[in-house]
Amino acid sequence: MSESSKSNTRGALFALAAFGIFSTHDVFIKVLGGSYSPVQILFFSVMFSFPLAMLYLMRDATSGTLIPKHPYWMAARTVAAVITGFSAFYAFSVLPLAQVYAIIFASPLLITILAIPILGEQVRIRRWIAVLVGLAGVLIVLRPGQTELELGHLAALAAAVGGAFASIVVRKIGREERSVVLLLYPMMANFAVMAAMLPLVYVPMPIEHLGMVGVVAVFAWVAGRCLISAYNSGEAVIVAPMQYSQIIWATLFGFLFFDELPDGATIAGSAVIIASGLYIVLRESRSSDSETPVLRTRSRPETGTTPRISPMLPDHLRHQGKKED
Repeated sequence: MSESSKSNTRGALFALAAFGIFSTHDVFIKVLGGSYSPVQILFFSVMFSFPLAMLYLMRDATSGTLIPKHPYWMAARTVAAVITGFSAFYAFSVLPLAQVYAIIFASPLLITILAIPILGEQVRIRRWIAVLVGLAGVLIVLRPGQTELELGHLAALAAAVGGAFASIVVRKIGREERSVVLLLYPMMANFAVMAAMLPLVYVPMPIEHLGMVGVVAVFAWVAGRCLISAYNSGEAVIVAPMQYSQIIWATLFGFLFFDELPDGATIAGSAVIIASGLYIVLRESRSSDSETPVLRTRSRPETGTTPRISPMLPDHLRHQGKKED
């Protein structure tokens, strides 16, 4: 086996481990969501994540202030991250895990669409067809007219849209903003907004439930570190598709812990969404005139609860794929 193959295998294994940990993280959110508002879970999750974020900030040697160079884009991204965090936590609380993942997997499709007005990306006919097919897969999962759409479905859609928008904004301003700015603003906003809303929904938490929230924060951090190792080891085109392994974990965990089994529509819709997402990733990897917005989206949708993966990558990986590089 060549050194490149070994590196890609190592990157894929790190990514599989990362998304397995992320899926376990989501199980804890779903369990806690049966007893507490997403506001309360988010508040304590961000609070427990701050010490871990500080470990990264202590290593940031770049000079500058915490004032963003693109305040309007940063404000838009921060709002999107807060909406995504609340929506994702709520969706995981009330919907089967596999359904939530199937809908959130539409993020790469939405990133492709948003890259047109925000990044000036050109999307050719084949990728447009892949996007439309993938969005048809979302409709298969939702089955409008056949099943009653719940707030959880709308929340999952909001998480997909908000996460895609936040990711595209990072692509837009990431070269000029300090990593610490990209990292801290969504976390601080989430903490402030959830703290303001907390008195309306607060329910006393026993120590074991606080411990579960702490585990959520640690798991997100560990999964993030695994993803960094994955992108340091393997090519993005190999690592990025590993996110779809979460549907396997969702099916397994849903069956074991929540007596959930995905129905035929969820399975079929997931297959369509994943196939279209993989096609877009492969097209971007072969394109010579693309800024590869999907390939350079390193993690799951931005929730503003834990440090984002992209700002913590080395510069040559964080800006990989830019036309001006």
